[in-house]
Amino acid sequence: MSCHGNNATPPSPSIAPATPESPAASQIDPRGAAETLAERFGAGGIDPRVPGLVPGFDAPFFQAGLAGYSDAAMRIVARRHGCPFCVTEALLDRTLLAGGRGFAKADLGELRDNVPGGDEDTPLAGQLMGSDPREMAGAAIKMVEQGSRRAWEYRKYAYNGARSPGAERASAPNSHREEDASAAPAARGFAAIDVNLACPVKKVKNKARGGHWLAEPDGAIAILEAVRGALPGEVPVTVKMRRGYDDTPEMAASFDRILDAAFSIGCAWVTVHGRTVSQKYVGPSRWDLLRDIVRRNPGRLIFGSGDVWHAGDVFRMIAYTGVAAVSVARGCIGNPWVFRQCRELLAGREPAPPTSAEQRSVLEQHFELALGVNAGMRNVELHTAKAMRKFGIRFAAHHPDAERVKRRMIAVSSLDDWRGVLEECYGGELV
Repeated sequence: MSCHGNNATPPSPSIAPATPESPAASQIDPRGAAETLAERFGAGGIDPRVPGLVPGFDAPFFQAGLAGYSDAAMRIVARRHGCPFCVTEALLDRTLLAGGRGFAKADLGELRDNVPGGDEDTPLAGQLMGSDPREMAGAAIKMVEQGSRRAWEYRKYAYNGARSPGAERASAPNSHREEDASAAPAARGFAAIDVNLACPVKKVKNKARGGHWLAEPDGAIAILEAVRGALPGEVPVTVKMRRGYDDTPEMAASFDRILDAAFSIGCAWVTVHGRTVSQKYVGPSRWDLLRDIVRRNPGRLIFGSGDVWHAGDVFRMIAYTGVAAVSVARGCIGNPWVFRQCRELLAGREPAPPTSAEQRSVLEQHFELALGVNAGMRNVELHTAKAMRKFGIRFAAHHPDAERVKRRMIAVSSLDDWRGVLEECYGGELV
């Protein structure tokens, strides 16, 4: 399942008009905005509180969790092009507690696609979605500990009211627990746990998950309290929200209440998407309202999301809204170069488009990494070739003959087809 519906609006500008004190976002020079950040914060251009919370998160942009896309292969390709931080797609708390069973019923991403992908895949936030505070807390502990304890310990905490497996270290916001001698050492592959209160897909919000909670602030706050209270203080808890469930004054007040509670509880930052839940992905993102949210919350780390299609949009959003960092979502599918281009802007250079050779190289890298992600599956090469088709279609946009390459990618149904496209459209052998 994707939180990005098929009826999503094609790439288009956000609503970000001029005001008496500032120009419209479209009139902001992204290179100048990037250089201003570098002058203020140093070469990385990011508020030092962010890398202080998550070492390695050294620039003001990151790859969002993208259902059906952002597995370890996509994340590593993005990192090789300058992405400093990534988020997994949303995982369902009950699926995690059940040990990976029930994915078809939950219709969420595959567990294997969302586990940390080795030394290259850091820092990484694990995104979590669910409906019950204790289940969310139990699943969050299991994510952070990478299941180093026995599965029943997490389920017992979630369903039977038992003491948290990490209760000793969760008793105070910044406490550190001593490891249970009976447990394997925790392998902390996740640098943070991100609570999804944003997904607008009907089957998610109708089951009291994701964006549903923006209409029920008591439930949202209970989930945030449970997750933050269950994890050790050194593991940041972050939140993904939309700017409201809808555009009514009641929902605007609910948003403010949840946002206030998130920071009061101790969440590190909140990423706000500039659309409402009811809006889904139709129509423009409201950067003007995102700017209002930032101005009402001085001193708080608020990140932005929505209608970020190019490297320049990252710095236009920061300059226009005042957010501390920007989540790049649909704009980075098939376009890992967006992160390199952001780095180039921070360095005072004009961003360079990918050459044909670079496109070929990335397609090969992505395919090889995807083979690793899919290792153990039956007919792994065939599965990978078919799965890469959706990426190839998006990569085609950068090819000089984009429409022809897109048609060829759409027709891929075998490994030979995949090799044929690279041979015909990019030249050379698939390595």
